[in-house]
Amino acid sequence: MILHQTMLGRSKLNIPERKLILVAGDVIIIISLLYFFLRHVIDNNTLSVYANILLFGIGFLAYFFLAYVLNFYYLGITSNYSGRTIIKGFLISLLFVLGEVLLSVIIFDISFWRINLLLFLFGTPLLLFFWRKLFFYVFKFISTTKDVLYFYNKRGHNLEKDVSIINGHEINTFYNVIESIDLGEAAGLTEKELKELDTNIDSWIIDTDTSKPLPKNVEKTMLDAFVEGKEIVTFSSFYENIYEALPIISHNANESCSEILQLQHTRIRYLYRVFSFTVNFLLGLFIGVIFATVTPFVFLLNLLLNRGPLFYVQQRIGQYGKEFNIYKFRSMVVDAEKSGAKMASKNDARITPFGKILRMFRVDELPQILSVIRGDMLFIGPRPEREVFVDKLNTMLPYYNIRHLVKPGITGWAQVKYKYGETLDDSIQKLEYDLYYIKSRSITLDLRIIFKTFTTIIFSRGV
Repeated sequence: MILHQTMLGRSKLNIPERKLILVAGDVIIIISLLYFFLRHVIDNNTLSVYANILLFGIGFLAYFFLAYVLNFYYLGITSNYSGRTIIKGFLISLLFVLGEVLLSVIIFDISFWRINLLLFLFGTPLLLFFWRKLFFYVFKFISTTKDVLYFYNKRGHNLEKDVSIINGHEINTFYNVIESIDLGEAAGLTEKELKELDTNIDSWIIDTDTSKPLPKNVEKTMLDAFVEGKEIVTFSSFYENIYEALPIISHNANESCSEILQLQHTRIRYLYRVFSFTVNFLLGLFIGVIFATVTPFVFLLNLLLNRGPLFYVQQRIGQYGKEFNIYKFRSMVVDAEKSGAKMASKNDARITPFGKILRMFRVDELPQILSVIRGDMLFIGPRPEREVFVDKLNTMLPYYNIRHLVKPGITGWAQVKYKYGETLDDSIQKLEYDLYYIKSRSITLDLRIIFKTFTTIIFSRGV
């Protein structure tokens, strides 16, 4: 829970404020581009006011919908304008431009001024690119990283790991821990000493047992900082907002339990249910056609290059802990687990040469459509695990079974946010993302997962 944050007395812009500036620039650019398109690209002599409003409104909403779903305003990256962000910008621009042009032709049968059309086609990605270059260039000279005073409980905490998380592990959080202090030690400090620690601090991050009150001197100094306009945030809230995961693994039991209890009260709205059904139905048809098309070719190639059964059938744990059969095209040697169950790894010797090709393009996953049709799985949800691994993970982490509240999926938030899981420790890390998904399920989050999954397949990332 974020305690408070105000504009009063703060000199550094936080991530939402910088996002607002970035979005404002995009709003100006998109409005200008749509005005140019409607006034100078299309032959506007026969176009009604209604048609102008419709084309403008759909184009405007479509651009920002794509930008949001593809996470185009995400600022937590190590490099200011990475190659991946440039590709995202180009893809969003291409879809926006082609959508607007096709909509004009299909609905209104409009003709275009060719030179101006080319200017619109090439000018859109260039304007967005240069705006972002300018944005990141300006913020090179404006301090955006917040200096943090971190309060923690020494008992059961790995301070070095906590500080690494706050400062940013593989991403730029725009937070930097200047001073960290155990709450037990802070209780022995005077208010003057605490105020000296608070000097030149922008944010307080507090990680403490929620069942116990803060020391009175810390509470008073915190309230003074609050009135001065400094950011006061719990570690759990910080972690969830920045990493889009629930920090249930390494922190106190009461805080973890509080996060878990919220999951049972998470309501799925009617609109989301309709969306989920529609997505599963449409993707079921789409993937079903692809599965039926490629199966004969995989069958023939399997006979020549991968002697043995075509399908690999395995029992997995599904919703409410019930077992079900999952189907895949076999990508490993026939006796892959004769020495016992083992998780697949990146350079697993058990994967056959033909199996590597199947895995590269995720073709081996296609038969899972059968589990979706049977109602055991959805397209989006936590990935199902085998009972042997579930038992081990339940022993290591009492919260692991919570992920079985929902149906498992072919793809999920953990799959698109985290590397391929090769160990039980990776599965534990993925649990944070799975629980975040269960807590935060929404139409836009599902759309982000779908788009990220397609880019994973297109660029052949993972095992």
